[in-house]
Amino acid sequence: MKNRLALYGGRPVRSRFLRFHRSTTDKEEEKAVVDVLRSGWLTRGPATERFENAFSKYVRSRYALALNSCTAALHLALAGTGIKSGEEVITTPTGFASSANVIVHQGAKPVFVDVEEDTLNMDPERIESKINKKTRAILPVDFAGHPCEIERINRIARKYGLVTIEDAAHSLGAEFKGKKVGPLMDLTAFSFYATKNITTGEGGMLTTNNKRLIEKVRPLSLHGISRDAWDRYGLKGYRHWNIEVPGYKYNMFDLQAALGIEQLKKIDKFWEKRFKCVQVYNKAFGGIPEISTLSSKRYVKNAHHLYVIILKTELLKTDRDTILNAIQAENIGVGVHFRAIHLHPYYKKRFKFKRGMFPNAEYSSDRVISLPLYPSLTNSDLRDVISAVKKVIAFFRK
Repeated sequence: MKNRLALYGGRPVRSRFLRFHRSTTDKEEEKAVVDVLRSGWLTRGPATERFENAFSKYVRSRYALALNSCTAALHLALAGTGIKSGEEVITTPTGFASSANVIVHQGAKPVFVDVEEDTLNMDPERIESKINKKTRAILPVDFAGHPCEIERINRIARKYGLVTIEDAAHSLGAEFKGKKVGPLMDLTAFSFYATKNITTGEGGMLTTNNKRLIEKVRPLSLHGISRDAWDRYGLKGYRHWNIEVPGYKYNMFDLQAALGIEQLKKIDKFWEKRFKCVQVYNKAFGGIPEISTLSSKRYVKNAHHLYVIILKTELLKTDRDTILNAIQAENIGVGVHFRAIHLHPYYKKRFKFKRGMFPNAEYSSDRVISLPLYPSLTNSDLRDVISAVKKVIAFFRK
């Protein structure tokens, strides 16, 4: 009975469910939010500006623009660089749908490049074959916290006169050859969603070293208005505003920024805890033939946003989804990051994508499972996750 899966009536590894993710906040975040509430200024204002300044200092970028999501940051990056209908943007089929959706929203076409087997990042060897006269930009994703091949992608972009936009939703705190992700491509987008390495609940940031680009995207983030609201109603007296361009409502507000300021102070401590969890997992799963894990290249510092295992289902008697449900039945929360974008119904129908076009992305799409990875995990939690995975794999082993 001990080894019988909970999925089939056995006793689960844990008596209480372990969430896939839990945000780590404390009294500092509570105080910061209360201080903003008491200030009477809740929308974009001084706290947001402080967060932008602290963030740009942390990643060592010249400019940072706080927004309501990473999706907004990606969309503004495309809009601000003039991507328009009929043009093409090269991206990856392995990632959250927003990286492709924003291209569609801009009227352009997403052109997918298959991923590396060991990192699930865009394979730079495959990029140039996708470039044509319609190509305007390259938008790589830093999968699970591992930076993409920034130098090689930048070289290709310069060769063809293309814009580079890094989707760093997973990689805040990551480094590429000793330099923090943030100012290394033309524009970089970050996420502060609830599950990310630091959180503002919802939220994002766009960074760049290019003054012309930040001056173009900043008004786009707030309806195209010439001045922020808190400037319009300040001590200097009322100032009329103009619509310089039809923009969007993408700004961050001070309640979010208050969380971000305190979370950013803790990011290095959070990373240390994540790294220790990863080491425990790697040791536990390294000798299991039915499981492979993602690699970290020696010249990067991985942000360790996700811990992803890839099931070798050819060595198992069932598929990924059954394994997924079986682990969850053991009271361990799990996720799937991600099902390949080109296999979703909209992209298959609209752009005629089909299975077989991106084999590495498709292989992982059918086999990945993400395990809990966050700073508040205890040693007991980690042991339970490992026990559940090993129990399920042993049951379905051929």
